[in-house]
Amino acid sequence: MTLVSITAQFANLAWGPHMLVLLVGGGLFFLVYSRFIPFRYIGHAIAIVRGKHPDKGAQGHISHAGALSSAMAGTVGMGNIGSVAVAIMVGGPGAIFWMWISAIVGMATKFFTCTLAIMYRGKDENGQLQGGPMYIITEGLGPKWRFLAVFFCLVGLIGNFPLFNTNQLIQILKEWLIIKPGFYAVEQNTFWLDLSMGLVVMLLVGSVILGGIQRIASVAKSVVPLMIMIYMACAFYVIVNHINEVPFYLGLIVNEAFSLNSVGGGILGTMLIGIRRAAFSNEAGIGTEVMAHGSAKTNEPVKEGLVAMLGPAIDTLLVCTCTALIILISGVWQGSAAEGVNLSAQAFEITMPGVGPYILILCVFFFSISTIFTQAFYGGQCFSFLFGAKQIRKYQYVYLLTILFAATATLDEIINLIDGAYALMAIPTMVSALLLAPKVKAAADDYFARLSLS
Repeated sequence: MTLVSITAQFANLAWGPHMLVLLVGGGLFFLVYSRFIPFRYIGHAIAIVRGKHPDKGAQGHISHAGALSSAMAGTVGMGNIGSVAVAIMVGGPGAIFWMWISAIVGMATKFFTCTLAIMYRGKDENGQLQGGPMYIITEGLGPKWRFLAVFFCLVGLIGNFPLFNTNQLIQILKEWLIIKPGFYAVEQNTFWLDLSMGLVVMLLVGSVILGGIQRIASVAKSVVPLMIMIYMACAFYVIVNHINEVPFYLGLIVNEAFSLNSVGGGILGTMLIGIRRAAFSNEAGIGTEVMAHGSAKTNEPVKEGLVAMLGPAIDTLLVCTCTALIILISGVWQGSAAEGVNLSAQAFEITMPGVGPYILILCVFFFSISTIFTQAFYGGQCFSFLFGAKQIRKYQYVYLLTILFAATATLDEIINLIDGAYALMAIPTMVSALLLAPKVKAAADDYFARLSLS
């Protein structure tokens, strides 16, 4: 058996119909159980991000905006560019519809999980305040549930390795900046080229991640919003220039979502592919983003839940939709042999001739690098919980070495491995959130009642 076949079996087993029940069913429960109240306060959530409702004497490491930027650095990136391309190629246009559904219920999921991230924070061996599913489980559910926290951290070590982002970054740089201009023959074995580029990425990442969450948040807060604006400006340019075609492709997305003959293998197959790709894109219910929001400087858990709720709306409903429309409008999804981010680059080349691919490369570079920074923090949190914060350097060195593996591995090997790990991470995250949902509801009722009186 090959590594591709082994990882494919692992991912398919992990992403069975049970994940549909857990992620979408759980998200629907949160949506209804909260009586949709948090959705009425999106304006208030934006105001919190802008710093209009500071907490005096709040504990934590980073601001609300820093926490959102750090979380968005981990979600806005290859999941919105490469993963959307994978969704369309594997599941057809209909997979995008199920990404939308996953994002809508994911907003409710993030409200609950990230409220819990502040409500049940713990301390590492250095006495530093930390948040994440492992602390929600141990602090909120008690020591008898510790096995679930350990399980999350073990699979989180794998799920947060910088595999997909590194691989796709190397591929787009190699294809468009080295092979396409003729600096390297396509027929040649690219192993040493991939390895050399991976080494450069490893050194760049190492210079930032060894500085901790404050440095990661500082870089993310500076880079991510600017890259989102540049990317969205390009997307709107393409969409406006093809505005007459947009209704057709939006209709195609909806129709294919319910087609028995879809590329994804019927309605259930397309649904699972869409939800799988949405989980990688916005991470709602996976637990990674909970660690970023758990570092926020606040004493009001509901505030951070509201801030976190903005993530899937920006990430999937806005950015992923724009990427999907560009790919569909360009036509490259029909008959192209390109994979992942290179398919998106071809779409930009057709819709924005000359400059399109190179603007995309700029965005991809910063998106992927910032995501790798954030994933290093997530994985480090898992490692610290298992082995102690004083051992974190050991993990960071291993983390940096996996960049070299990702640079030389195939897309199929990597995406299957990460998909499987993400599915397993969702089990303890969603189970703990569902069990503690009444605590979130009580905190939300209290917060919104005080808010209406102020």
